[in-house]
Amino acid sequence: MLSNYLTVRMEENYKNLPLRNGVGIILLNKENKVFVAKRIDNPKNFWQMPQGGVDDGEDFLIAAYRELKEETSINNVELIQEIDGTMIYELPNHLLGIIWKGKYKGQKQKWFLMRYLGNDNDINIRTEKPEFLEWKWIDIDKITDVVVDFKLHVYKELKEKIKKIIN
Repeated sequence: MLSNYLTVRMEENYKNLPLRNGVGIILLNKENKVFVAKRIDNPKNFWQMPQGGVDDGEDFLIAAYRELKEETSINNVELIQEIDGTMIYELPNHLLGIIWKGKYKGQKQKWFLMRYLGNDNDINIRTEKPEFLEWKWIDIDKITDVVVDFKLHVYKELKEKIKKIIN
C-alpha cells in the first residue's frame, strides 16, 4: 500500500516538471528519403530523426545545426523550411526521473526540414559523444513505423507536414 502511494506521489512530482526546449531535424536526401538513426541507449528496433536540446539563449535554428553536426557530423545542408508551431511529447512513467537527469518531463520541440547536400560517406555517427548505433535513409511513410511509441504522435504530424511541403 505504501509503495503504491509513493509511486503515485513520485509520478505527480514528475508531472510538475518543466518541458525541455528542443529542436528536431527532418533531413532529406536527394530522393526525399528521411535520415533516421538507432539510439545507443535504446538499441531495440526504434529509430529517430536527429534532435536535441536548446541551450539557454540559443537560437532554435542554430541549435538545430549544432545538434545535427554533434550527432551525425553533417554540416552540408540547406534549410527547406521551418515547421510551423512546436510539438510536445512527454516521457512515459518508466523514464521519468531518469532521462535528462530527471529535470524534465518531456520536450517542446521546434522542427526544421533540411536537405542533405553531401555524400553518405561523409555521415559519421561515431562522434565525440556518440548517440547512435546505426543510421539509414527511409521513406517518409515509414517514419511512423519505426519510432518509439511516446513520440508517435509527433512523427505522425511531421509526416503530414513534410508531405505537404515536398509535394
